[in-house]
Amino acid sequence: DGRGFLFAQMRDTQGRLMDLGTKGSGQTPYSRFGDGRLTLKGAVREILATEMLEALGVETSRTFSVIETGEALHRGDEPSPTRSAVLVRLSHGHIRIGSFQRLATLGLTEELRRLTAYALRHYYGEEDGQDAAVRLVQQVVRKTAHLAASYMSAGFVHGVLNSDNINVSGESFDYGPWRWTPTFDPNFTAAYFDEQGLYAFGRQAEAIHWDVVQLANSVLDIADREALVAAIDGFAPTYRQALIARVLWRLGVEPLTEERDIRVVTALETALYETRVEIDRFYFDWVGGALRRPDAQGLYGAEAFTELAEALAGYTPRQDCSHPYWAGHAPCSMHIEEVEAIWAPIAERDDWSALYAKVEAIRAMGDALRG
Repeated sequence: DGRGFLFAQMRDTQGRLMDLGTKGSGQTPYSRFGDGRLTLKGAVREILATEMLEALGVETSRTFSVIETGEALHRGDEPSPTRSAVLVRLSHGHIRIGSFQRLATLGLTEELRRLTAYALRHYYGEEDGQDAAVRLVQQVVRKTAHLAASYMSAGFVHGVLNSDNINVSGESFDYGPWRWTPTFDPNFTAAYFDEQGLYAFGRQAEAIHWDVVQLANSVLDIADREALVAAIDGFAPTYRQALIARVLWRLGVEPLTEERDIRVVTALETALYETRVEIDRFYFDWVGGALRRPDAQGLYGAEAFTELAEALAGYTPRQDCSHPYWAGHAPCSMHIEEVEAIWAPIAERDDWSALYAKVEAIRAMGDALRG
């Protein structure tokens, strides 16, 4: 893309393809008028985003390393000049839906077939064939529906979910104006330029669904139309099932029946929306499926939480809460104020201790969530 290069590929111990790419290493053919560089603050923000998402069970690229370049960059959206860096990103794939759109727009049908076969083989272990494009769309529908659901359970707002920011491997990546919404606010946006709320918290599944439709449109010349429509129609039910699974996972309970699980998720979202209790605070206090902190009782006196408690009756905890994280006084969160507080000492005196401490706390939360 405008400032991203793929530099190397390798196989992990499970035989999966891994990509090492850079962000901020200079101009590419797609940079337009940009310099292809990355600010050090942008790199720090990507470290925080990827660490937090990994801990919360979201399939994401990982920040492999950050290399400061010594250059002074000028940006319109932060104090300038500012420090420059190159970020090295580790992921399972780098091919975007936009890659398919480009080939389709240029009428490069043979290249489109080759790219489809490549993605299907390397990301999903399937061989080429007459229905290759349909099978790829089916896989991408499944993976991206799970991605959208995981954003919702994490309270994460990516900020720019256009088709060039959706990877056909189904991983979350490329973190610019991201935010975590403190409360369950469907209209919460991350990007200052998203004035219409196109990528708001509650519209992320809709945005990702639109992107996958663009993938299907791109392969129309090499696939059966009706089969593609059927594949796209699978997004909504897959998303609903994935959302239930992700919410119950973060809540720390084992699923029961579909009817009961839907009731729990509906009651949970209603309670959080009506009361504006912080998302992270709620999951911290209710891990295991019941309010476990008497000192927090005052937060949950609303009728909506009574209904949630009734819906959760009979659920089995997935974890025993023995991890030290659960004995703390507050959840590990990632709100914008803390991001700025972590960046300030780096900018002022090259003090990275707050970042290191936060990464350690995030990883401890991840260990606790995994039980």
